[in-house]
Amino acid sequence: MKPLHRILKSGRAAAYGLALVAAGLIGFAPPSHAAGTYNIDVVMPLTGGAAFVGQGQKDALSALEEEVNKTGGIRGAKLHFVFHDEQTSPQVAVQLTTQLLGGKPAVIMGSSLVGECLAMAPLMANGPVHYCLSPAIHPKPGSWTFSTSASSVDQIAAVMRYYKAKGWTKIATLMTTDASGQDGDRSVDAILERPEFKSTMHKVIVEHFNPTDVSVAAQIARIKESGAQAMIAWVTGAPAATVFKGMIQAGLDIPVAPTSGNQTFAAMAQWESFLPKQLILASALYPPHPSTVKLDPRMDKAQHAMYAILKEHHLKADNMVATSWDAGLIVVAGLRKLGPKANAAQLKAYIDTLTNFPGVDGIYDFKKYPQRGLGPESSIVTTYDPKTKEWVWLSKSGGAPLK
Repeated sequence: MKPLHRILKSGRAAAYGLALVAAGLIGFAPPSHAAGTYNIDVVMPLTGGAAFVGQGQKDALSALEEEVNKTGGIRGAKLHFVFHDEQTSPQVAVQLTTQLLGGKPAVIMGSSLVGECLAMAPLMANGPVHYCLSPAIHPKPGSWTFSTSASSVDQIAAVMRYYKAKGWTKIATLMTTDASGQDGDRSVDAILERPEFKSTMHKVIVEHFNPTDVSVAAQIARIKESGAQAMIAWVTGAPAATVFKGMIQAGLDIPVAPTSGNQTFAAMAQWESFLPKQLILASALYPPHPSTVKLDPRMDKAQHAMYAILKEHHLKADNMVATSWDAGLIVVAGLRKLGPKANAAQLKAYIDTLTNFPGVDGIYDFKKYPQRGLGPESSIVTTYDPKTKEWVWLSKSGGAPLK
């Protein structure tokens, strides 16, 4: 297989699609930046409780940056992602965003987290483009904020569809009291009202805990007594570890689905001794798929291009890569087309009207799916195999189990 940078330089680049080929090929930079460099500011948690999320996305975008610059940068200007540590704090994210807006950028990417993105968005209600690297916010159509990857609502719906097909109809929920947990609560309630679930799926118990709690023993005990057949614990990072430990300690062995934010190799390695036996991970479409699954050939090309770049950097595709990769591709493709002097309004118009764009998570269509570009067909259900250390597809697109 040819190295990706040679493929990108060949005449086949056009067929690759501006999106994929851009395999990370543009960025943003205020005109005041150094000549020959095009900066894109990225606000993300590089320290604090969600540092594993930010660090993973930083690694992915850095790999993308290098490949972009191998293939011409931004019309000759060197792409540079400038990372700003919001310390897993919405308040710090707001402070950083306020400072960055003074440079009149075309785009600000980040944060990686729901609460931080929601805190940043009002500051950019009238621009610049705000590309949130969390799938769990739901921007209004036409707004300046975009959300990455498959929607958290579609991901939960895929899990519910998988649970239903398996006959697990009595559901427990265990959520944190923060913005992520609140999104999970709203999403589960809305999904259960859909006709396909309303008469068959039942929430038998609802539990909550504070993200800083070190034990959920009482909540797990009540869930065990409830007769729940499966659980949705829409939590990320340390709270997910708390849930898993509580299940092991209580002997609760039922399928459990935390957020896709936990779909990282670093987390799996750290938690290997207490991972649930029936771990259910909602996912976008980026993990290597079995031969029985057929994807759009353009998406396959985009995925293999990403895998090749990651391999050069000793990285593997996980959720932290997926939630930043396509967002980077899209921003880069727009700026390459428009030129480095493009303003925020021009970049927003490009993304708003972007269709037929092959990424690693699907064929993007922002006209059909405003602010995200992806629909329900971009969500699947996976698990983690500790022996092979790989993500394993459990479902088709949308959540129906693989046969």
